Amino acid sequence: MRIIGGRYRGKKLFSPQSAAVRPTSDRAREAMFSILRARLGGDFSKLKLLDLFAGSGAFGLEAVSQGFAEVCLVDVDTAAAAKNAALFPNEKNKIKLLCGDAARLDGLDGVYDVLFMDAPYRKGLSEKALEAAAARRILKPGALCLIEVEKNESCILPPSYELLDERRYGLAKVLLARFIS
Repeated sequence: MRIIGGRYRGKKLFSPQSAAVRPTSDRAREAMFSILRARLGGDFSKLKLLDLFAGSGAFGLEAVSQGFAEVCLVDVDTAAAAKNAALFPNEKNKIKLLCGDAARLDGLDGVYDVLFMDAPYRKGLSEKALEAAAARRILKPGALCLIEVEKNESCILPPSYELLDERRYGLAKVLLARFIS
């Protein structure tokens, strides 16, 4: 695993030792950041990203490399994300780690411009986390949401989200949605 773009392009990350952690592929991450650039412009310097089910933290750390002002990595086990975040000592003020349940989001503060989530496949956790994010009002109106699920998995978006696009990358499907209320 490595950072694929931005200031730290090529920086190697620790690969997770647990089979329970399934990092988003480099190809899919590159495609998703292309989507973000097309939708948000090239300047991410004032944007905050929330990475739910962060696992290794690769997506959120990619966001730091590509210029996001702040990222918050949320997972029930933040050990892998913390190990990778430590590789970015000059960016420690931009990286927050929160050990917690993404379907409840207790202890999370702030309001985010972009949401990325890659929940364990086929457990219905994406819908629960989206509902919790809406209920806790942690997304700005119009926030872009990238929701990764297994390619044949259905994900019913709660009414607070509008589906904009859907893309497939290998075994994954990414839903692009907008938080509308």
